[in-house]
Amino acid sequence: MNWRFWKKKRPRAKKKKSALREWTNAIVFAAIAAIVIRGLFIEAFVIPSGSMEGTLLVGDFLFVSKVNYGARMPITPVAFPFSQHTMPLLGTKAYWDGIQLPYFRLPGFSEVKKGDVVVFNYPMDIDSPLYRPVDKQENYIKRCQGTAGDTLSIRDAQVYINGKPEAVPKYSQPSFLVHTDSIAISQQLINQLDITIRQQLTTHDFELLMTRQAAAKLKGTAHITLVREYNQLNGVYDPDIFPHDPRLRWNVDNYGPIIIPKKGWTVKLNSLNLPIYRRAIQVYENNRLLVLGNDILINGKKTDTYTFKMNYYWMMGDNRHNSEDSRFWGFVPEDHIVGKAVFTWLSVDAGANFLSRIRWSRVCRVIH
Repeated sequence: MNWRFWKKKRPRAKKKKSALREWTNAIVFAAIAAIVIRGLFIEAFVIPSGSMEGTLLVGDFLFVSKVNYGARMPITPVAFPFSQHTMPLLGTKAYWDGIQLPYFRLPGFSEVKKGDVVVFNYPMDIDSPLYRPVDKQENYIKRCQGTAGDTLSIRDAQVYINGKPEAVPKYSQPSFLVHTDSIAISQQLINQLDITIRQQLTTHDFELLMTRQAAAKLKGTAHITLVREYNQLNGVYDPDIFPHDPRLRWNVDNYGPIIIPKKGWTVKLNSLNLPIYRRAIQVYENNRLLVLGNDILINGKKTDTYTFKMNYYWMMGDNRHNSEDSRFWGFVPEDHIVGKAVFTWLSVDAGANFLSRIRWSRVCRVIH
C-alpha cells in the first residue's frame, strides 16, 4: 500500500522546442496566414502595362480588396501557393486541374459598379494553347464601363450606357495627331507631359497618347503647330474587334449598341446577335451550340432563345487607344472577377535614375 497517496506527483517538465522547430512552426503559421489573407481579404498586384495610364502607371504596386465583391472560393484547389499559373524559374504549370470545384463567392459589400477599377482573370486564357482554369488565368486590370443588363455603345470614343454619356476618366489618354515644324519632339517634353509616342506618321507628324491636360499644354509649346484629338471613323470595320463580324462595322471608337448579359435574362437569338453571345453561351456557360442552316441547337435541342446563368461586365482601359479590353474579346463573366483595386502602396519608375525611382506622390494613393 502506498502511504504517500496524499502527495501530488510532480508534473513532467515540458521538452523545450528546438530552434529549428520553432522557426518551422513560425514559417508554417505565417504561410497559412498569408494564404488566408491573400485569398479572402486583400492581395498585392503590380501594374505591368500602360493600358490604364495615367490613372495607374507601369510600376505601381497596389492592393486589391477581395471583400468588396466577396472573396471567390478556389476553383482549382490543388495549386502551388503564391503563384498564379506558372512555377517561378521552372516555367511549368503551378496547378493541377484534375479537380475543379464549382464557382462560389462569399457575400461582399457591393456588386461591381460602373467606374470601379477591377482586377479579373483574362477570359481568353481558357482557349488554346493555354486552356487555363478560370482562377489560374492571367490577372488583368481595367475600369468597369458597363454592368449586367446595361445597353452599351461607343460613339466617337465616348461611352454611352443606356443612352446616357458616361463620365470620362480624369486621367484617360486619348490619341492626338500632332504636327511640328521641327523634326522631333524633345524627349524632355515627352517625359514632362508623360506622353507616349504611338507612331510617327511622317517626319513632322506624330500620333501621341496623352491626357487632355497634357494636350492643352503641348498646344502652347514652341514648334508645335497642330494638336488634334483623333478617333477612328464611324462605319470603318476593324477585324480585331469583338465579335469579329464584318456585318457589324465596329471599331475601337465606334461600337455597338449591345446588351450586356444579366443572370436570368432571356435573349432572342438570331443570325446577327448570335456572334455577340455565342462565346458566353458556349465557352463561359459550358453549352454545346451548333448552327445548322437557319437552326440553332443548344445541347442538341432546337431553340431561338437562351437564358443566361451569370452576370457579365464590360471592361475598358483608361488609355483607350493602347488597351486590349472588352472591345477586343467581349464580356467578362462574374466568375472571373477577382477584386476591386483600392490603393497604390508603392510606385517605382524603372526608367528613372536610382535616387528618383520611387514616385513619392503615388505612395498610399487611393485609386479612383
